[in-house]
Amino acid sequence: MLKRVWLLMIVALLALSGCNLRQANGPTDTPFPTPDIPRIRFTFPENNSTVVDGTDLAVELVAEDSGTGIAKVQLVVDDVLQGEGKPEVAPSVPAFSAKIHWMAKGIGLHSLTAIAFREDGKTSAPATMVLLIIPRPTAAPS
Repeated sequence: MLKRVWLLMIVALLALSGCNLRQANGPTDTPFPTPDIPRIRFTFPENNSTVVDGTDLAVELVAEDSGTGIAKVQLVVDDVLQGEGKPEVAPSVPAFSAKIHWMAKGIGLHSLTAIAFREDGKTSAPATMVLLIIPRPTAAPS
């Protein structure tokens, strides 16, 4: 009986010694290695912003790539390509910011998606945001 207790204690000790109780997703921890792909993000407007119908909206994007660099960025609104930006100083650059204009039209929610590209065609994960387009206020009669 004593042998079984010792054997169970040894098995339990081995099982617990192999357990990693470190907290995942801390400030610098990721559960999986980050793939070597370009990154892109919106800097303007903010997600879930409200925009008046008919506004010429200058959408600002920042793309970065530690590999071969960014060759272009694209802005897609409601699954339709609206525009793209390319670096002017070289075919590709490590960091690139672009301002792409979109005429906000169509009352309701709209999905904006940005994608960054390397020269070899490798793409970033898409960055997506939502905007609410509201009607232009009407002037009150005087």
